[in-house]
Amino acid sequence: MTRTQKQSDRGAENEANQERPGGRGAASAVQSVDRAVSVLEILARHGEAGVTEIAEELDVHKSTAFRLLGVLENRGLVAQAKDRGKYYLGAGVLRLAGAAAVRLDISQEGVPVCRELADELGETVNIAVLDDDAAVNIMQARGTASVTAQNWLGRRTPLHATSSGKVLLAHTTPTLREGLLARPLPRFTERTITGASMLRGELEAVVQEGYGITVEELELGLTAVAAPVRSHDCKVIAAISVSGPVYRLNSDRLPELAKRTVAAGAELSRRMGYGF
Repeated sequence: MTRTQKQSDRGAENEANQERPGGRGAASAVQSVDRAVSVLEILARHGEAGVTEIAEELDVHKSTAFRLLGVLENRGLVAQAKDRGKYYLGAGVLRLAGAAAVRLDISQEGVPVCRELADELGETVNIAVLDDDAAVNIMQARGTASVTAQNWLGRRTPLHATSSGKVLLAHTTPTLREGLLARPLPRFTERTITGASMLRGELEAVVQEGYGITVEELELGLTAVAAPVRSHDCKVIAAISVSGPVYRLNSDRLPELAKRTVAAGAELSRRMGYGF
């Protein structure tokens, strides 16, 4: 038996063992993730590389390198030059990098906008972005009246029961929106909208009026209003919201809060390149 055949047999045996249930399976999964990231780093350094080159740098058998490349290619993270057989970073990497850049840019540009709005209204101001089927708050500023308000930073909140979530859901792709509406929507209070038809009406109003409102739909006693934040290409990339107790954010005050929130969303959109 040749050395190559022995290596191939050992590699196949190791991979089979690693896929069996137990501790080794978990270790194998971590190792596979580490190797996949290493493949991306290799391609980032060299621009492009073949299976043999990648296998040598990873110190693995070619079959392992080929399998890793196959998974990454299916995810759009690498692509293959058909004429040369070499691999290079795919468009999926740009998509991930772009998403990270958007969050970083909003976090930076949103600071003065959030601070000014919180100071002016005295309430809690958040910026949220879409994260799969939830809204996640990436920035928060507290006004003078919200000293004891809870911390929403980093929290994933439901799209159908929050003002930010409604704004993001109203402006997302029809596929994602209809996919969420097709599922049972959890009820958090007696005022939570759980019917698909009624929620569709709410989302249409968000688009027409330019903002979303929730009154005790996520928590009793909590009211919030949110407006969209757009990027240079007009896409809604985030929502800025003002939230506080019902007794302060009552029906008399909501129109003015909505107006100021929409203005803050427009200002942050301008900072993100919208309108240029």
